[in-house]
Amino acid sequence: MFKLFVNTKKQLGHINPELQGHFSEHLGRCIYGGIYVGEKSSIPNTNGMRNDVVAALKEMKIPVLRWPGGCFADEYHWKDGIGPKENRKKMINTHWGGVVEDNSFGTHEFMELCRQLGCKTYVNGNLGSGTVQEMSEWVEYMTFEGVSPMASLREENGSKEAWTVDYFGVGNENWGCGGNMTPQHYANEYRRYQTYVRNYRHDRPIYKVCCGANVDDYNWTEKVMETCFQAPPFVHGFMDGLSLHYYTHPEGWEVKGSATEFDEKVWYKTLKKTLYMKELIEKHGAIMDKYDKDRKVGMIVDEWGTWFTCEPGTNPGFLYQQNTMRDALVAGINLNIFNKHCDRVKMANIAQIVNVLQSVILTDGEKMILTPTYHVFKMYSAHQDAELLESYVETENIGLEEEYMVPNLTESVSRGTDGKIHITMTNLSVEKAYEIEGELAGVEILEVEGTVLTDEMHAHNTFTAPDTVCAEEYAGYKVVDNKLVFTIPACSVLHLSVTVK
Repeated sequence: MFKLFVNTKKQLGHINPELQGHFSEHLGRCIYGGIYVGEKSSIPNTNGMRNDVVAALKEMKIPVLRWPGGCFADEYHWKDGIGPKENRKKMINTHWGGVVEDNSFGTHEFMELCRQLGCKTYVNGNLGSGTVQEMSEWVEYMTFEGVSPMASLREENGSKEAWTVDYFGVGNENWGCGGNMTPQHYANEYRRYQTYVRNYRHDRPIYKVCCGANVDDYNWTEKVMETCFQAPPFVHGFMDGLSLHYYTHPEGWEVKGSATEFDEKVWYKTLKKTLYMKELIEKHGAIMDKYDKDRKVGMIVDEWGTWFTCEPGTNPGFLYQQNTMRDALVAGINLNIFNKHCDRVKMANIAQIVNVLQSVILTDGEKMILTPTYHVFKMYSAHQDAELLESYVETENIGLEEEYMVPNLTESVSRGTDGKIHITMTNLSVEKAYEIEGELAGVEILEVEGTVLTDEMHAHNTFTAPDTVCAEEYAGYKVVDNKLVFTIPACSVLHLSVTVK
């Protein structure tokens, strides 16, 4: 039996809803066909947005959506995506699939999507191939409420009222597809560009996100913090957040490996590489702490998730992949890590929301299915706006190769806005269930409810069998002498909601 200890009297930080954020790029069928089908489509829609997708995302409690990229962002010129759709410029999407981008989904459509979803907006600006003026005018177009050329242009295009831009990324992956810059060069460009990302709405200031490192490029973090962070009285200096990108590639960047065909060795290799996220957060965080000891600047993990070889027979530039119980474990592990580092990590955005990489939804024409990852996010939504509690679980190392041994369990625990204690736990073992004895110090357990997602490691949903992997009610627990005793199934993600006194 493994022990789980929760100190209900010790809160370690606030879990922002944005830790469960999402990412949409003009890539493959993420936007077109996945989210947006146009007003004239036979697929039921509201102002062009798929009704089924919007309803599912709202039920999942999506907190924030990032757009338009990704690498696409640093080639995106926002004025191409406004005005009458028949007059919008067409272009080749050189990054993703070489297909025609007709710009029918632009700023107005994105803001309409977020309105329907009821989520916050995260807009990524073009620093790589754009100009300071272009970025400045976009912010003015979206947020200025007074008399100005851009506000007038917005009204001409049908939106008299200004929108709220909650987060604004000043460039994306500028160490790579966003310009192949050195950290010093980017940091100086960031200082210049962010100056003109003005807060026209002082009641709703824009949270400025600076482009951070690729995986373990600690020198990038060091040089950017050194150049862009200023100590008090400037508070945040020039930035509010610093991004980090890390994808799980079990077989390496070049090979990647199949999303559905893998053995136990690859299973554990995948989870081992996923757990690397903890080390990355802590090491990049330690560099940030040198400059920002009060942790005013948030770490923004705005691209994460699995990246496998695309499904056979699909456009390799579309990055379409299936989603199995392995992906569900990757999601649960990462979300537990983000929760337990919520003092530094303030937002995270899985890549990507529909039909691309580790998506929560897949579509095929009028058909739509929810992936195992979707069900994990829905389960974890209980942590949104909750207070992280001190917790610890005993573990043992499991796996088939010494290099890729992993702990059998991960967890995070919070006190939710509903006053309940929410325990989320992952069992990384392919075949072994574990009995857990949980002690919730300082409270009396009154009632327990559970939800579990479990199946064999390759299990996934298809358009002919959409409900193969679904979250189900869990009743494998009992309360003994005010201790919560339960068995977590093999290959599973579990959520326990505990009412206490």
